[in-house]
Amino acid sequence: MDKKMTYTAALDNAIQAVNSIIAHGADNDDMHETINKLTALKEQLTKRNTAKSGKPTKTQRENAEVKTRIHECLTHTLQGLRCGEIANELGISGQKCSALLSQMVKVGEVVKREGEKRVTLFLLPENDCTREDVE
Repeated sequence: MDKKMTYTAALDNAIQAVNSIIAHGADNDDMHETINKLTALKEQLTKRNTAKSGKPTKTQRENAEVKTRIHECLTHTLQGLRCGEIANELGISGQKCSALLSQMVKVGEVVKREGEKRVTLFLLPENDCTREDVE
């Protein structure tokens, strides 16, 4: 499987190529200016990417609030709730509820269990009496 090249990696390759050209005797002011511009561009890109990764987007902030509401909703049940029940309770779409529950299950904030008639139920880990560590 081919790994996609990032812009930062492409800039590194270009800087190395220009340095190689300079090393083989094609040393002129334009080459040095090209390296300076490519290096500055790489630094801008790195700075932008670093700034982006630290600040959640509006949607991420909204989803965090909905996840908190899902958690609160699940604190009131020991049997668990279906995704549709949670979605109706919170007034969100089933698709959004399903996506957020999947994220929460993945990180262990919520447990997914099969109930009667193969219905999937969601509950908090501390309310899950089928856990092996419960005596």
